[in-house]
Amino acid sequence: MAGHRQSRKRRYITWAVAGAAVVAGAGIAAQTSMAATTWPAQATFTGRAFDTCAAPSLSAMKAWHTGFYGAAAVYVGGKNRGCAQPNLTASWVKSVTTLGFKLIPLYVGAQPPCQTGSNPEKITAATAGSLGTSDANDAVAKASALGMKAGSALYLDMESYDTTNTSCNNAVLAYVRAFDKQLHAKTYRAGYYGFTSSSAKAIANASDKTDLPGNLWYALWDSKNTTTSDWPFGATQFTGHSRGHQYMVNSKESRGGYTITVDRDAWDGPVAITG
Repeated sequence: MAGHRQSRKRRYITWAVAGAAVVAGAGIAAQTSMAATTWPAQATFTGRAFDTCAAPSLSAMKAWHTGFYGAAAVYVGGKNRGCAQPNLTASWVKSVTTLGFKLIPLYVGAQPPCQTGSNPEKITAATAGSLGTSDANDAVAKASALGMKAGSALYLDMESYDTTNTSCNNAVLAYVRAFDKQLHAKTYRAGYYGFTSSSAKAIANASDKTDLPGNLWYALWDSKNTTTSDWPFGATQFTGHSRGHQYMVNSKESRGGYTITVDRDAWDGPVAITG
């Protein structure tokens, strides 16, 4: 995931510095600000997924529909999104889901103020709240335009940062809370991608869970296709189909004559509602 926003070289530097189905209601409990209204039944997927920088062509997706992968993550927006998405249209979404793929929408929003390197959009203590709200509105607009309906989970991508930097961590959490609160106001479920050593850890270990995401996609590159045996946080956290695990990166794979470099994910969590 980091490599889809950063260079491959920087991805591994970042990692080293950091420290090396439909179910109604599942994953809702942790999302404390969800309005008391009737939510659409949650669409979930359990199995193997992949993510890659740019959404593949429809022909490639057809060739890759072999049963090995049942879901694909797509970058729906965000100023820090690393790749153009010429294939990612409402028509593509409809065709790919008709094939049988589930889709995992990912939004690369503002990044931590203490993160090294330059980003088009960074959080500050002063703008964390307003930026989180505006980015959530943008994420919903982008997802909705692609045919991803209310009730879908949208995953906020937060890259590695120094969580011991208190002011930085507080700004990130303020941004995430504002983002998630606005998602809930728009009737979208909140998900989050981060590293087990930093950005995901900050969410899992936060003492105040108010408005934090109810679904956690954790990056732990241990080559284990599981969301349970290597789960690094409390056993009672993010249960009930609320986890994703990015377990392998930069896997160059060929299927049906189409070669794509992907990251592999073990998935047991909510996906987009389409169709």
